[in-house]
Amino acid sequence: MHAGRFVITGLPGTELPAELAALWRRYRVGGVILFRHNVAGPEQLRRLVADLLEVLGPEALISVDQEGGAVLRLPFLPSPPPGMSLGAADDPELARAVGAATARGLAAYGFNLNFAPVLDLNTNPANPVIAERSFGADPERASELALAWHEGHVQEGVATTGKHFPGHGDTTVDSHLGLPVVEKPLADLRRLELVPFARAAGRLPALMTAHIVYPELDGELPATLSRRILTGLLREEMGYDGVVVSDALNMRAIADRWGAPEAAVRSLAAGADLVMPLGGLELQAATLARIQTALDAGELDRGQMEASAGRVAALARAFPAGLGDYGEAQRTADRRLFAAAWTRGLTAVGDPAPPPEDACLRVVAQARPSGDGVSEAGASGAELARLLEGYWRVEPVFVGDVAEVPGLEVATDGCFKLLISNSRRLYPAAGWRWRPDLHVALWNPFAAARVPAPALVSYGFRAEALEAVLAWLRGEVPARGRMPAPLFGPGA
Repeated sequence: MHAGRFVITGLPGTELPAELAALWRRYRVGGVILFRHNVAGPEQLRRLVADLLEVLGPEALISVDQEGGAVLRLPFLPSPPPGMSLGAADDPELARAVGAATARGLAAYGFNLNFAPVLDLNTNPANPVIAERSFGADPERASELALAWHEGHVQEGVATTGKHFPGHGDTTVDSHLGLPVVEKPLADLRRLELVPFARAAGRLPALMTAHIVYPELDGELPATLSRRILTGLLREEMGYDGVVVSDALNMRAIADRWGAPEAAVRSLAAGADLVMPLGGLELQAATLARIQTALDAGELDRGQMEASAGRVAALARAFPAGLGDYGEAQRTADRRLFAAAWTRGLTAVGDPAPPPEDACLRVVAQARPSGDGVSEAGASGAELARLLEGYWRVEPVFVGDVAEVPGLEVATDGCFKLLISNSRRLYPAAGWRWRPDLHVALWNPFAAARVPAPALVSYGFRAEALEAVLAWLRGEVPARGRMPAPLFGPGA
């Protein structure tokens, strides 16, 4: 039994290094995940995926995080909206169509596994990493929409992965940076967080674990390493028989405490089928060697691992990887669908009104919003100013950090004051010395609760989202979406 059959790993750039390919062949690695830094363009990606398929073999899993919104790794494809935009539109058929169109683009470039949809319920407005990635806070509505998205997606030949079991929506710590602990009674977990996963248990081909401690489920270990949670709760109680994959083991919630090699073995022993030791050649080699030793020495139960290998192989056979075509007509149709979906998600908070025609706009935004480890960087202040300059006289006020915004001295000289939130980070809750005439929340919808102004919420900043926002600002489309999660709550 080869260690690589239980691993999805990554690579450092836009080509597969020979030494990494040799390591993968040695251990028979079966899966890879690609990120934004692996993608330079369509033709390069096709060459890379062809190389990966040659090394990984006919049952390869070529995976990606293509959730929609800020979490998109293939920037040259049309940009789908994230879960919360679809939650605001509240139309399962629209969610199904968006899921299908998302998969069509992926399938053409050889991907057969997408780490989406997000099944977390964003019940905490201060959540630093989920927010608009969630379909909402209501367990039944979020489940219905996420499962509709999944149904459309798998019909196009790309497997889905619900995440992050048993729920990442009520945290105030990003597990990329630290180890969250969710102190929640078991009854509340069963009433909220666990519902989407229970609904998905007989339907989604894969689920991803959360690097979070839930004392009511396991008082010591995060879900990724917990046999009580992955085997006792997920496999035995909920009856899930699909593929369980760990979140990335280089995230600090895990790496700072156990290290990827040891965590990989612990996660497999707990009930995961696939683990993700993302990192350089040395870390991958150490992790694969540690798993191989555990397999050879009987540290990992052979019967359990044979069952895991069977599930992984069945997933790869059900969703075979291979390069295909994404014709211009289909690409155009999918982009139109996404543009319409972004528009349907537009949500008014308070009673926002567009700026007058030909008005002076004093536009306040962050100059260069950064990504946060999972999301890509937001639209820059300069990009937003250019978008508006064709229709209004724009006076930009750019800040380096969102914490500066409440304390700004903004002139009250008749110029329309437009605040655009183009970062995931939330503003301070107090200390506002000025009042915008309008707030456009381009990224994190919960920013609307922090600003003393009526707001338009778009749930994202992709080109299709900006087109929808501009259409609303010009009075061409209404904002009919409904916020699918409470704006106010702990930390708001």
